[in-house]
Amino acid sequence: MKNWWKILTVILVFYSMIGGLLFDVPRLPILNETIRNLYYHVPLWFGMIVVLLISMINAINYLRTSNITFDQKSVAYTNTGILFGVLGVITGSIWAKFTWGAYWTNDPKLNGAAIGLLIYLAYVVLRGSFTDEMQRAKVSAVYNIFAYMVFIPLIFVLPRLTDSLHPGNGGNPGFNAYDLDNKMRLVFYPAVLGIILLGVWISQIQSKISNLISKNEEV
Repeated sequence: MKNWWKILTVILVFYSMIGGLLFDVPRLPILNETIRNLYYHVPLWFGMIVVLLISMINAINYLRTSNITFDQKSVAYTNTGILFGVLGVITGSIWAKFTWGAYWTNDPKLNGAAIGLLIYLAYVVLRGSFTDEMQRAKVSAVYNIFAYMVFIPLIFVLPRLTDSLHPGNGGNPGFNAYDLDNKMRLVFYPAVLGIILLGVWISQIQSKISNLISKNEEV
């Protein structure tokens, strides 16, 4: 069955949403019930990293082949990555308010994520500054590769080299280190996979729409 993965996506996303709200979670100090956000905030960031990686791969393929379809795919995956990133920031800010007492702190992880999103928003602005399709695609592809190479160190490397409140950074343990309830993994892992597949699905739809628009403009 050709679209089996889409059915799987719906099942995983629905299961993780319901399970995230209803399943028992460990009662940890400070976090308490807010640990449920682990099922939403973290998968969104995993999904963002994956779709942005796919976007970069399509950018590389465009530079290799000059096939405009790769550019359309690259843009679609970038847009989805930005969407997931914004949702990740929102869910993270809400979580921070309950656990740290503020929606935003001067934290290297948070600042790195904000800078990374601004870099990708600049990508969108850059594309809008070109009228020639081929020139826009070529410059955007180069910028896309640069953006991903900068974004990964901003959110994964630099926060580990300095003090950070964020779990898994600045000497703080990640959730795996103090999550003693393995039942959480029964929701968390499906949530990660479901969000990644959802990101691919959304991006494919965007890409197909862009392709149809291009064909109509050629007629």
